[in-house]
Amino acid sequence: MKAGELRGETDQQLRERLTQLRRERFNLRFQQATGQLEATNRMRDVRHDIARILGVMSERTRAAAAEKVAAAKAARSGAATGQGA
Repeated sequence: MKAGELRGETDQQLRERLTQLRRERFNLRFQQATGQLEATNRMRDVRHDIARILGVMSERTRAAAAEKVAAAKAARSGAATGQGA
């Protein structure tokens, strides 16, 4: 899974995928503890996929916050120029 693919998904889809991967990570940890884990590289892949999803979600949060700040600045500058006229 690539970050570019994740950016095309909705927030709900990302949350569902994150939940699914966390469950898989939990199950993989149990398999490792009991000696049943055969594909040890899958643990690493799941960890990285979780990090990618969290990164995309963080990007969206930061972008939304930046838009709010920009809108507030625009409203303030618009109000300041409108009052002086």
